Amino acid sequence: MRKRIVTLGEIMMRFSTPGHERFIQAGNYDAEFGGSEANVGVSLAYWQQDVSLISALPENDLGRAAMRYLRTGGIDTSYIATSEGRMGLYFLENGAMQRSSKIIYDRFDSVFSHYEGLNVDWDQVFKGVDWFHWSGITPALSGEAASLCLRVLQAAKRNGVTISGDINYRRNLWRYGITPLEIMPELIAHSQVIIAGLTDLANCMNIHETSFQKACQKAKDRCPSIQLVATTERESLSASHNRLTGHLWGKDQTIQSKTYDMPNIVDRIGGGDAFMAGLIYGLMHRNQKEALEFAVAASVLKHSVPGDANFVTVDEVDQLVRGENIGRLLR
Repeated sequence: MRKRIVTLGEIMMRFSTPGHERFIQAGNYDAEFGGSEANVGVSLAYWQQDVSLISALPENDLGRAAMRYLRTGGIDTSYIATSEGRMGLYFLENGAMQRSSKIIYDRFDSVFSHYEGLNVDWDQVFKGVDWFHWSGITPALSGEAASLCLRVLQAAKRNGVTISGDINYRRNLWRYGITPLEIMPELIAHSQVIIAGLTDLANCMNIHETSFQKACQKAKDRCPSIQLVATTERESLSASHNRLTGHLWGKDQTIQSKTYDMPNIVDRIGGGDAFMAGLIYGLMHRNQKEALEFAVAASVLKHSVPGDANFVTVDEVDQLVRGENIGRLLR
């Protein structure tokens, strides 16, 4: 059954060094588009859901190219504003073995960071919508983006839409004189499902615990709307060899997924977004245990796909969950 989903966030241009070259070596870069919330949307659209993205892009050829990328990925772009200005960028250096990957952001003063959506009828946008997804990246960009996020969350809540938030604390983005603790608790309070690890909860809700379950309960006590908290546990043996496990906390129990060994990672960027998309899809169509297993398997497969988005099918994810056709030549 198709569901209607809306996401909010910035779409950027991503520049990656070829292969595993370092920034200091690279003479050229591979360019493509990406962004956390757009990645979530592309996965869900690929899984035959109806997805719209709220965003803003520059009124130039780069903005039009990004718009085309989203439409090709199945995203409805009706709620993307355009104006003069610049597109946000980020640069990726893929690590290998014991050398970590690196990201450099160049997002300051982007068109999206100044967009407030003051002239949009947000109640109209959310009529008939089943799910809204946001992330902590948006309010980290600027005061305008934080105001937009709150305005959209309030409209989604008024219209009875299920809300998920990937808290996604990024210390390198909070640079406009406001701390996460001044903004994030109010935004989180609108959400029923959040993705958050201990670091996210410490920095965005001032919850300091060594136990995931205790931290989740404290988050629930402060924000009663929270029903589920998910996180992934990543064991990094090297930049190209990780192990991944998922956890889902609810009122009555904490569920743990199977653990996957990923010895030859192609691209880990977007792995968290693939997990989020899988969790949204699973919770809309399956029970909680199945949803968690689907989310982790989707994230694992993303590590085999170059680029930001996770172009894998529901059948491929389900096969991994069942342990079928792993690494086989299918023809």
